[in-house]
Amino acid sequence: MGSGFVRGARLTYPSGSLVILTGPPGAGKSTLLRRLYGMHGAESLPVPTGGTSVVIDSSQSRRHWGGRLGWAPYPVRRTVVFVTHMTRIRRALAQGKSVIAHNRGCGRYTLRAFAWLARRYGADFHLLLLDAPADEALAGQRARGRVVPPRTFARHQHRWNGLLTRVKGGDPAPAATAHIMDRAQAGLLEAIEFDSGRSVDPGPRRSCTG
Repeated sequence: MGSGFVRGARLTYPSGSLVILTGPPGAGKSTLLRRLYGMHGAESLPVPTGGTSVVIDSSQSRRHWGGRLGWAPYPVRRTVVFVTHMTRIRRALAQGKSVIAHNRGCGRYTLRAFAWLARRYGADFHLLLLDAPADEALAGQRARGRVVPPRTFARHQHRWNGLLTRVKGGDPAPAATAHIMDRAQAGLLEAIEFDSGRSVDPGPRRSCTG
């Protein structure tokens, strides 16, 4: 767990790591990735960055299927999108890529699935947690034009609060590390980097250029 963000802060992880960016719906996860990686918000495929890393947003899989699953009940559509998302992460890890992936779900079984994928391909597994109060997250949902149903949002909040409690207590499992940031700190973050010489204890540092 880390703190102390300053303007121009960077987070650095070992090369080949799987970094899952998660947080409440509307916290600003996709917005952060778009700002850091120049994404336009309409991508339907993973976005390569620097040749050895890739950004995989769960919304990319949702756009990939688009209106082709309009006939299916929501649970079916959700499952297809999730399987597509996981398959893309698996393929990137199998190719030896460093992966920064956005995933809204943060339940124990979901995180264990990511941890299993990382172990299978010899990758370190890290969590990057973007926290936001419920009212700010709801405002973020309204701003993006996609509001999560109240019951679904309540379930997300319950799982999120449980994860935060564990991480703040010093337990990032099943990840090797977990880093919490709020929306203000996310706005100060300049880059997420992967370094072959980096240990497994990432923390924010000031940019060398500013």
